[in-house]
Amino acid sequence: MWALVHAERQALISDLEHLDDESWKRPSLCRGWTVHDVAAHLVDNAMTTRVGFVASLVRARFDFDEQNARGLVRGRGATHRETLARLRQVAARTSTPPATLDSRLVEEVVHGEDVRRVLGLRRAYPDEAVSRALALQVRTPRAFGGAKEHVADLELRASDAEVSMGQGSTVSGPMLSLLLAVSGRRVALQDLEGPGVAVLQRST
Repeated sequence: MWALVHAERQALISDLEHLDDESWKRPSLCRGWTVHDVAAHLVDNAMTTRVGFVASLVRARFDFDEQNARGLVRGRGATHRETLARLRQVAARTSTPPATLDSRLVEEVVHGEDVRRVLGLRRAYPDEAVSRALALQVRTPRAFGGAKEHVADLELRASDAEVSMGQGSTVSGPMLSLLLAVSGRRVALQDLEGPGVAVLQRST
């Protein structure tokens, strides 16, 4: 799993290295965050330990949004070049908050697309990384950043891989778009089809 995570970090670093100043300021798919903000979040996320996560959550009074906002400040450098340097420094880390390790794949793949899709960049993600991230999202409650309640009556069927999850109204399309859609990225809904899309759209 860590080999997959580290590969995604390095791939994103390679993409970020070629961005001009204005690209770093562009709004990402992650609501309220710029490309620079996403990179800063990934720096902080890579540095998070189990004990550190609990301590920061207590300081944020158990408000996950506030915790993320504070982490963004911790991870962000004075310039985007400094933030990129920090991302390089943490790329090989294996620390993690108190969550299943596949949550690291959700972070790297979904946030990687938060950046790439607004910049017109493409990446061929390993099927294993995307399928493991998707499987985690569909079994994780909304309160913890997942989509369990949203997809309870849906069958998610990948059109580009032998992957099918759940039962109910069908939603089909590229596996990466399924992952993004259940992770709240509405732009991915346009890649999907089937009677379950309307259900997913109402909950995204």
